[in-house]
Amino acid sequence: MKRSFALFLISFVSIMTYSQVVITNTNFSMGTTGRIGVGLSPNGEGNQWKPLNLSGQGSLGGRMEQVDYVDILPAIHFSPKLTGKDGTNITFQMRLGMYSANGQFVGNVSSRSDNGLTFILPETYIEARNILGSRWSAWAGSRFRRYDDIHISDYFYFDDHSSQGFGVSHKNTELTMLMPASSNSGSIFPYNYEVTVAGATNPVIRQRMVWIGEHTINFKNNNSVKLLGEFHYASASSEKASVDYAADKGWVAGVKYNNPFKTKLPGSFNQLSLRYGSGIANGGDNGNTFTWATYGAPNAEGKYNSAYSFTMVEHFLLNISKKFSINGYGVFTKSKGGSSSLNKDINFDGSELYNQKTDFVVGMRNLYYVTNWFHILQELHYAVRKDGDNPEASMWKFSLAPTIVPLGQRDPWSRPHIRLVYTVARYNDYARDNNYSPFLQINQKRWGTYIGVKTEWWLF
Repeated sequence: MKRSFALFLISFVSIMTYSQVVITNTNFSMGTTGRIGVGLSPNGEGNQWKPLNLSGQGSLGGRMEQVDYVDILPAIHFSPKLTGKDGTNITFQMRLGMYSANGQFVGNVSSRSDNGLTFILPETYIEARNILGSRWSAWAGSRFRRYDDIHISDYFYFDDHSSQGFGVSHKNTELTMLMPASSNSGSIFPYNYEVTVAGATNPVIRQRMVWIGEHTINFKNNNSVKLLGEFHYASASSEKASVDYAADKGWVAGVKYNNPFKTKLPGSFNQLSLRYGSGIANGGDNGNTFTWATYGAPNAEGKYNSAYSFTMVEHFLLNISKKFSINGYGVFTKSKGGSSSLNKDINFDGSELYNQKTDFVVGMRNLYYVTNWFHILQELHYAVRKDGDNPEASMWKFSLAPTIVPLGQRDPWSRPHIRLVYTVARYNDYARDNNYSPFLQINQKRWGTYIGVKTEWWLF
């Protein structure tokens, strides 16, 4: 018996020795991003601070007074060394996000309190890049798969494909399959229902499938054009289901132009994108650009045949000199749901929601580099929101933020920042009278204000 066990152990060790992959360059990294601070509204009810931006636009219009949040990004990076083969770069990454629906959360909020600290896990994935020295890469899991953003408005436009799925890429071409699903919430496309089989009732996910193709064309002058195509499909429910859902589909097409150009300081660019989504792929509202977050109400058959959304984005950065940089943007979005109504209609759950909307926002940040470590930021934004056939709700907003930059770099992207922020917003009559911002919902005033000390960072 002992001899048989010894032979087995020797054979097992021998097999493991010849099949084992030797890991080299093993590294663990820890990254973090976030914004946190304190603030108040001098003319607000009890001086309580509330976001000043128009409702339905999220952080479009500037985010100097954005709510607190923290992201922590641990990752493991390694390259297996295989005899006679080139290495593969492999990353396992996850992201833990923390925020509070009640504003401040560090030190005075627990996860057990009402509207308190919320934990999310938006990323957990494995990615293998340049597999065995090739130009092929692959990933699977859930990730923040997004590219260019308007930083001053935290707006990841055009190609934000953050969801759960998988993808492969070769050189400048990427193919992705996403399967987003969530519970019914407000105007979000319905996914959950119940089905009864053999007397037992159980929940079912109405699974949406999103196929995405992206290709980037690079030119010799460093300009590039990115082409985007998507196809969405949501299955029907059966006769056993608690709700009758018809199968539905949608598609997306878009193009994005990126033009980096030379100025006295490097890093200047101009970006322009156009995107059109049809059917259930007309998503993008409240500051997000997810095409799978379908907008508007369905038609009488519960479908989105005539739904659409068109978005155009202009974004530029000018590093003019060692004293000045200018970062500006413009966003226009026109969306309509599946119903024929140009105002409100009934959603799947019986609630009433707007079936048409227009967003128009322009803004600019000026950066004055007083010294290497002391910068003055100024922002000016103009935002318009029109829901249905209502009059336009509009807002002007100005922010002034003297900023300490500990790394001492005259660079718009140098972080962390420690800012003294003062913001004032002016609303038109319709926005004020119809509570078109979180601030107006408890104040209903012509002017909104904010003053506070905030920090913003990304450390990797």
